[in-house]
Amino acid sequence: MINFRTTFLSLFLASLFAICFPEILNAATTGDEPISLDLVLSPIGIFCLLIFVVAYAFVMAEEYTHYRKAKPVILAATIIWGVIALYASNDPNLSTHWAEKQFKHLILEFAELFFFLFVAMTFVNSLTERRVFDALCSWLSNNQFSFKKIFWITGVIAFFLSPIADNLTTALILGTVVLVVGKGNKNFITIGMINIVVSANAGGAFSPFGDITTLMIWQRGFVSFFDFFNIFVPSVVTYIIPAVIMSLFISNKIPEGDGKKVEILPGGQVIAALGIFTIIFTVSGHQILHMPPVFGMMFGLGALGTYGYFLKTKYPKNNKFDIFVQTGRAEWDTLLFFYGILVSVGGLAALGYLSLISNDMYGTLGPTYANILVGFLSAIIDNIPIVYAVLTAHPEMDMGQWLLITLTAGVGGSLLSIGSAAGVALMGQARGVYTFFSHLKWSWAILLGYAAGVVVHLWMNADLFDNIPLAK
Repeated sequence: MINFRTTFLSLFLASLFAICFPEILNAATTGDEPISLDLVLSPIGIFCLLIFVVAYAFVMAEEYTHYRKAKPVILAATIIWGVIALYASNDPNLSTHWAEKQFKHLILEFAELFFFLFVAMTFVNSLTERRVFDALCSWLSNNQFSFKKIFWITGVIAFFLSPIADNLTTALILGTVVLVVGKGNKNFITIGMINIVVSANAGGAFSPFGDITTLMIWQRGFVSFFDFFNIFVPSVVTYIIPAVIMSLFISNKIPEGDGKKVEILPGGQVIAALGIFTIIFTVSGHQILHMPPVFGMMFGLGALGTYGYFLKTKYPKNNKFDIFVQTGRAEWDTLLFFYGILVSVGGLAALGYLSLISNDMYGTLGPTYANILVGFLSAIIDNIPIVYAVLTAHPEMDMGQWLLITLTAGVGGSLLSIGSAAGVALMGQARGVYTFFSHLKWSWAILLGYAAGVVVHLWMNADLFDNIPLAK
């Protein structure tokens, strides 16, 4: 079975979770000082931009270099802000502590994201340790389902599990099922993996807990928790269309299971219930008490630790559960990667680069076409820095447009295997079978679903676009 300790939320990305960080770079500074510097065309600005580009190139090449993604972006963030601080300290128009104030806002934002993801990872690691996911894989692979039925079962489960567990974790869990039941059937494994990637990304788009980008959009207050469900039907459409097409090429033959039955260890069901309760408490605390979501998540961590004490007391010799062992298994490379990304992009915003997004991309194309373009960019680069850049630039958009970028950034990564953490993880899991080019073979079907989902959103939620014209 797969090792979730080292793969969970390689982005989760992955899974992903609640948010409510303070507005970055929007807090008031002393006097009439600018929020950002006008250094876009200066040697300083160009140097910092190149540093970020080089660092992100290392991130994209991690699969080949094995140079963990957190390292280059942490170095880039430090260099960028070091240059900014040096410039600001010598600018007579800025206070001595201008850079310090901007940097502190970034650190506060990262701290809330860090603790949210830290708790989410701990819950997933705990469920893994209690063999909950192993039991699910065993049940799916030993129930005499046909290849086509397994195709649909894994896809539907991925769609509804992703909004809770995040798209990456969901893909890894169900990818294991596809590999087990499809052993020796390359066609089923390939199409099954693509199906899971598309489904997990689509399901994660209509929930704040489904992806890092939806978390960031929710925490900024552009879209409330319940407003996300306005794109439930468009998300279904983006999954169903390519799934129906691909299912036509799946056999009805019944595979042979491995016969292994996995039992959930004591406390597994209770920990799953605690996870669900934590989500409910987090959402309620944010909606009713107006507290940041990290408030509810940390309560969940305390509840999990308390229940862990109960388990150790009840089972002193066997099946010991230690909450601190599970926290130690958090994916630290992912957490530190987010630090580097948020701080680096915040530095580019301080230099004035992100205003180009608002003025050029959104001003020239209009929000509708710009948000659709974000989906295609997400397939090539990554949705996290792109969406974070848009959030920081804060272009003028209404609810319909914020939901549109949520949908396109979430499902656009499915167009290519490298466009989402789910796809990258499954390429490693099914190395040599599910590849970039095997996924590319079905990109046309995924594109049909992407386009149809956007059209359905524009049609069904037309009343949400009333405040600002769709395009200029």
